[in-house]
Amino acid sequence: MSKQCSANRRPSPRQQAVIELVAEGLTNRDVAKKLGIDAHVVRNYLSMIYDKIGLSNRVELALWYETRVHEGKLPWRLH
Repeated sequence: MSKQCSANRRPSPRQQAVIELVAEGLTNRDVAKKLGIDAHVVRNYLSMIYDKIGLSNRVELALWYETRVHEGKLPWRLH
């Protein structure tokens, strides 16, 4: 799970928000409510994020995010 995010594969600002909320443990429905979008849009964002980063599920995504926060390797942080 040592996937790196190159500049052209860096998540968009909206995808970054989804990643952070998923990493906090929010469900798709809760992420949708917090961002003012539909849950199916969150699912679409997650599919794009998984493809972009090279992951396959939200647990891997949360671990990817937390690892990078801990290592100080995130070029962005919303909170």
